[in-house]
Amino acid sequence: MRAPALIATADEAIAAIPSGSTVAVSGFVGSGHPEMLTLALERRFLQTGTPTDLTLYYCAGQGDRAERGLNHLAHRGLLKRIVGGHWNLAPKLGALALANEVEAYNLPQGVLSVLTREIAAKRPGLFTQVGLNTFIDPIHSGGMLNARTTEPLVERIELDGQIWLRYKSMPIHVALIRATHADARGNLSMDREGMISEILPMAQAAKNHGGIVIAQVESIVDQIPDPKSVRIPGILVDYIVPSGGVHHDQTFGEVFLEDFVVTSDGTFSLPPMPESERKRIGARALREVRNGDIVNLGIGLPEAVAMVAAETGRLSEFTLTVESGPTGGVPASGLSFGCSHFPEAIIDQPSQFDFYDGGGLDIGVLGAVEIDAEGSVNVASFAGRFAGVGGFVNIAQCARRLVFCCTFQAKGNAKFVNHIHHVCFHGPSAIARGQQVLYVTDRAVFELTPHGLRLIEIAAGLDLQRDVLDQMQFTPLLAETISTIP
Repeated sequence: MRAPALIATADEAIAAIPSGSTVAVSGFVGSGHPEMLTLALERRFLQTGTPTDLTLYYCAGQGDRAERGLNHLAHRGLLKRIVGGHWNLAPKLGALALANEVEAYNLPQGVLSVLTREIAAKRPGLFTQVGLNTFIDPIHSGGMLNARTTEPLVERIELDGQIWLRYKSMPIHVALIRATHADARGNLSMDREGMISEILPMAQAAKNHGGIVIAQVESIVDQIPDPKSVRIPGILVDYIVPSGGVHHDQTFGEVFLEDFVVTSDGTFSLPPMPESERKRIGARALREVRNGDIVNLGIGLPEAVAMVAAETGRLSEFTLTVESGPTGGVPASGLSFGCSHFPEAIIDQPSQFDFYDGGGLDIGVLGAVEIDAEGSVNVASFAGRFAGVGGFVNIAQCARRLVFCCTFQAKGNAKFVNHIHHVCFHGPSAIARGQQVLYVTDRAVFELTPHGLRLIEIAAGLDLQRDVLDQMQFTPLLAETISTIP
């Protein structure tokens, strides 16, 4: 008979992590992160100097842009390598990468999420076209972020006459995961969690590579009565760390909000937005969303689309989804992004990206930091920081229609530039795929054509030359008739 999972303190469980191992951490922004475990890992390293030379593997960004989440692990010597999907929420990790003190990779969140399953099954990697012709493509930087980083984790291959990217598998030795309840045999449920993440393949990967699984839980129960609600079988769990609710808030923005774990009859509402550039951009982007569409809204400015839709009575006309797994309801914002208010369903993140990558999204509404004349977009770096791409590459490459939303300028600096710092979305490739792409700003609206950006609308009261063209580093094509932004 197998030994049951060991009930331990965070410090006891973390002491089992060997130096040189690859540690996978679950979570999404401020949701589902095992805060007690990463805090204990930081504490052990600062007190004992061990473990050392870890490889950190994570799919979605986890942190609060300050101290929590993966910021706990940002210590020289503790980490040797970081492979992550988004960096902006853990700026201390980004500082290590920018200082060339760790090997650092930025790969698409959806790729890393699905790759976790390939690692669990000991397959040779993930074969996909997501990332082609972006900075993640090995013909550019292969997702490597600094001079210290030299080992290629992505390669180009030809299959059946097409070019694909192979994201290589790597062993996972330790999985740090979080759940709500554990029973006496170590089975884990997620009753009060707003998302499922990729905790199952992370646990399977660690177990299949001879490693350990450490689960932070809110409490221990005698039995989980419904086996279908078990998300992690106890056979995969080595250590259970009961938190008693300490360092176990539902998200970094909410102690617990029932909205994130129940559905509704669809009659809920959102507060109206004050008049602003943000609201005007959201209203214009909403015009591109059709009845019956399956939609993904990016974090930040695109969230205004849902707010305006609620205010104008359109919220029930389409279905909002989040890459972390919720379908239906309204995506949460800020440090609760990744959850949804009153979702109809919550699936695991790898499965959501399977749907996205296969073309399931009718439209994606995403942000943009820089845009060039051919319609390529940077979201990964700005203002001396590296933010990373998160789920942007998967969504932007695979949605049938796209709307990029941004202010026309940022603190007086041009956003429409001759050269973008990182190609996260490649305009010419989108044309080849047949995507329909719009760029919506407070001053003008552009569309992507085979010959680059074309200006099609301008805000009322603006002078085309003075207020738009003179503020761009390149001259776009102009539509024969330029409309006023409605």
